[in-house]
Amino acid sequence: MKSLVILLFSGLITACRGNSSYSLPPKLLLVSFDGFRADYLQNYEFPHLQNFIKEGVLVEHVKNVFITKTFPNHYSIVTGLYEESHGIVANSMYDVITQKHFSDFNDKDPFWWNEAVPIWVTNQLQENRSSAAAMWPGTDVPIHNTTPSYFMNYSSSVSFEERLNNITMWLSNSNPPVTFATLYWEEPDASGHKYGPEDKENMLRVLKEIDDLIGDLVYKLKMLGLWENLNVIITSDHGMTQCSKDRLINLDLCIDHSEYTLIDLTPVAAILPKTNKTEVYNKLKNCSSHMNVYLKEDIPARFHYQHNDRIQPLILVADEGWTFVLNKSSLKLGDHGYDNSLPSMHPFLAAHGPAFHKGYKHSTINNVDIYPMMCHILGLKPHPNNGTFGHTKCLLVDQWCIKLPEAIGIVIGVLLVLTALTLLMIIMQNKLSVPQPFSRLQLQEDDDDPLIE
Repeated sequence: MKSLVILLFSGLITACRGNSSYSLPPKLLLVSFDGFRADYLQNYEFPHLQNFIKEGVLVEHVKNVFITKTFPNHYSIVTGLYEESHGIVANSMYDVITQKHFSDFNDKDPFWWNEAVPIWVTNQLQENRSSAAAMWPGTDVPIHNTTPSYFMNYSSSVSFEERLNNITMWLSNSNPPVTFATLYWEEPDASGHKYGPEDKENMLRVLKEIDDLIGDLVYKLKMLGLWENLNVIITSDHGMTQCSKDRLINLDLCIDHSEYTLIDLTPVAAILPKTNKTEVYNKLKNCSSHMNVYLKEDIPARFHYQHNDRIQPLILVADEGWTFVLNKSSLKLGDHGYDNSLPSMHPFLAAHGPAFHKGYKHSTINNVDIYPMMCHILGLKPHPNNGTFGHTKCLLVDQWCIKLPEAIGIVIGVLLVLTALTLLMIIMQNKLSVPQPFSRLQLQEDDDDPLIE
């Protein structure tokens, strides 16, 4: 009996510890391939990525945040916040009070980033750990006076190989250890804009290059002995949709440019009126049937895109595939930024490592759910966020998760068992309560005498 108790206790300890790799500080690498539309996985072949998925997990669609642009969604992934909460509301922004401008080429001012705390900052401040980054948006900015311990200043000219070499070096040789790292690559976004996602020939070439880079990543991690103990998440910020010169909304045909300042153009135009806001709104409202025009206070609640001073008084949202232009604007054959309910705007998520199941597929999560999951993997206390950890539990080996069909099956099974037990008890009670057949009283020989004489 004593031996049995010891054996059971040892088993419980092992189960609580989970994978043996958790005896070491957990490590996580977050990789983004910009503009990787979810259904590319169904429409093209990715042998390296599919091998990665077979040994890990796949989320087929990740619902991103509105607006579906690069800077806002990359910051939502690492903060778990909607854009109105973390403050990076577009790729181009203007702050009325400070009169500061933010753009792809002017993004280094911490003022824009300090409304939230990204996970690489939390990772360094909560524990004696280091973070590292290769080009992820915001990682080269001192957010709350903190940058990753190791990072690269953004430059699109730096090759993927160089970025990967730096990240793997920092993951392998750093003290204190790098436990969280990010890696960013501009493709297939750049080619999606240039050719459009429906250009099969060019996108086939570009996506094959992406798959080869994933193969290089896995090979490098295996060569350095990082593969078995490192958790790797591969995802993206948004998808891409096809545009056309036949689907243009020319704002100059609707309103004189002197009446407003254009903060951001397409497919979500941010308008700062110079004259009466209502007049500007009315002119734009009748501009085209292929867009929605919102006063800031009337932006649909489902966008979570209202409660921030950086969101302009008027927001124009083009229909999918339609493009806002001015008279001198150039056209992109592919674009993103549209309504985040559109499947074409959704990326995917694949993950591999000791924290994740093997060979598991999940239909959808929100990209703000990635942050609490990453905090759980790293053992960090998350900052307040808009994500839901329960949405990602089924991806993780240390979480108890029952999917809806299984839950329904268990409930039905329990009800059937309870019903059978109830019927059995009723039958047994009925048997016990049935009266015995009447039998005549047998008298003894000496009992013949009458009781009363």
